[in-house]
Amino acid sequence: MGAFIGIDTSTTSTKAIVISENGEILGVSSSEYTFETPFPLWSEQKPELWWRATKESVQDSISKAGIQPSQVRGVGLTGQMHGLVILDEKGKVIRPSILWNDQRTQKQCEEIRSAIGKHEFIRITGNDALPGFTAPKILWVKEEEPEIYARIKHVLLPKDYLRYKLTGEFAVDRAGGAGTVLFDLVQRDWSQDVIKALDLNPEWFPPTFEGTQVTGTLTKKAAEEIGLIEGIPVFGGGGDQAAAAVGTGAVEEGIVSISLGTSGVVFATTNSPFIEPEGRLHAFCHAVPGKWHLMGVMLSAAGSLRWFRDSFKKELSFDEIVAGVRDVPPGSEGLLFMPYLTGERTPYPDPLARAGFVGITIRHTFEHFTRAVLEGVAFGLRDSFELMKNVGLKEITQVRVTGGGVKSSIWRQIIADILNVEIVTVSSEQGAAFGAALLAATGAGVFKSVEQACQSTIKITENVTPGPANKVYEKMYSEYRLLYPSLKGTFHRISDILS
Repeated sequence: MGAFIGIDTSTTSTKAIVISENGEILGVSSSEYTFETPFPLWSEQKPELWWRATKESVQDSISKAGIQPSQVRGVGLTGQMHGLVILDEKGKVIRPSILWNDQRTQKQCEEIRSAIGKHEFIRITGNDALPGFTAPKILWVKEEEPEIYARIKHVLLPKDYLRYKLTGEFAVDRAGGAGTVLFDLVQRDWSQDVIKALDLNPEWFPPTFEGTQVTGTLTKKAAEEIGLIEGIPVFGGGGDQAAAAVGTGAVEEGIVSISLGTSGVVFATTNSPFIEPEGRLHAFCHAVPGKWHLMGVMLSAAGSLRWFRDSFKKELSFDEIVAGVRDVPPGSEGLLFMPYLTGERTPYPDPLARAGFVGITIRHTFEHFTRAVLEGVAFGLRDSFELMKNVGLKEITQVRVTGGGVKSSIWRQIIADILNVEIVTVSSEQGAAFGAALLAATGAGVFKSVEQACQSTIKITENVTPGPANKVYEKMYSEYRLLYPSLKGTFHRISDILS
């Protein structure tokens, strides 16, 4: 039986997963690394770290899988989105990659809006110009490092640098490409209008491919280094969020995925491109051919619970912290939590937004505050749901949840009650790497479509339906929505005082 490898190059590690043709996980390995913050707001990484970690992880995962390299029929790629990797005419990296979480480019974002117009830019790309995206990073290099800018021959994303190392080919998948905000979202390809308006060289940007298309094959040199066989096809894959959606089976309209990690991501597949007019949701191409997705991102989801635990009861486990909320009624007796500990992105793209508890009385205990944190994060996730409904997404019938936060049955129930939708967990726990492997298997012809691949390999393990608490949460959510607009001015004035 053949096997497929999914490679996920994240901000802190590269994971390799080996699956069989029927989707069984045979081996998993991960190799860690760090990123650098040479100045405030900066976040950079050396691409050679990804290649070294890829070699280590692939070799170890093959060993754990107990298969021969000759059994591998394809490789799928995924990884962190939006990072800028620039190469010279010899294919050499000429500066560290500027990562997705780098915040230095606010000035360049304003320049993009000025050059194209905010709403025209959103109409074309599906997104506002934000510091995390790739396009403003290129402009920053142009203005701040002109000697490096002059040497640019190729612009890649992190996983596509790995693609180049594996195949010698320059290519990008359309899910990742859309995340550069240099894409025409409807046409699923580079926007020549945007590239021209920003005075960029169109020859820098590689050909684009769907997630299941072959983008090249392993070179002899790469195969020797990585421990595989020359000629194995490497498929398009997708950006980490799109591949993770494949890995959880969120590939059809009506099925939404939520990743409840440090940040919270709400991901909805769409059969046509939907664009939120103000750019409060991200709209990208999906890794599934011919599909798109909407995405809302809150910056402090499970991270809010970690902050709360570490700040006030570090000696307790998360299970112990959460268990105490069982006797607190839904709505925490009028206590609300705003989860803006690190600013916010959706629905308020405001780095100056702050967290807070509102409605404290003498009755409120530590357990009330804990439950308010869980509820506040769920209210924040619902903000993305409401925006998605407003732009025309049809009824959401099921939410598939992943991430450390959803290990709590209490939190899953709170989310189901606040979103008023069925919440399910699924059998696949390897997320983006598993999704990348499924995309490769589909591209190789094992499955007729990505949808069939997901239906055949991913099973629902538990479901939670909304309960009577939904009635209380409807009223509390109405009050929650008023908090940020009421306090925005205070947040910004506090920032001015402290600056």
